[in-house]
Amino acid sequence: MSKKILIVDDNELVVEIMTYILMNKGYDVIALYNGDEILDHIKTDHPDLIILDMMLPGADGRDICKEIKLNKDTSNLPVIMCSGNEDIKLSMHQQGAPNDVLHKPFDVNSLVNMVEYQLVA
Repeated sequence: MSKKILIVDDNELVVEIMTYILMNKGYDVIALYNGDEILDHIKTDHPDLIILDMMLPGADGRDICKEIKLNKDTSNLPVIMCSGNEDIKLSMHQQGAPNDVLHKPFDVNSLVNMVEYQLVA
């Protein structure tokens, strides 16, 4: 059974590229374009990993990540936060921090290596 990855990003091109790359590596991918229903999707789809954009329409990915990490039912779910903003590094030292940070623009190997690392960690 392949691992399931939930991608949450409002940029359709980024989602399409990540989906293509990860599906070709054998992962199942679920895509969301905003953070509104992410917690519902976690409960119903049971992803093994979340790739979460920092800036979403009407939501801050850091707040969503914190909510995931501080919930006892989802605290062990790996979250990779992605952003083109260098301030994202500050998020790594706060309560409810993501497991890793993927900087945009990203290269294929960085994405794949980070996903593989988080899924075996």
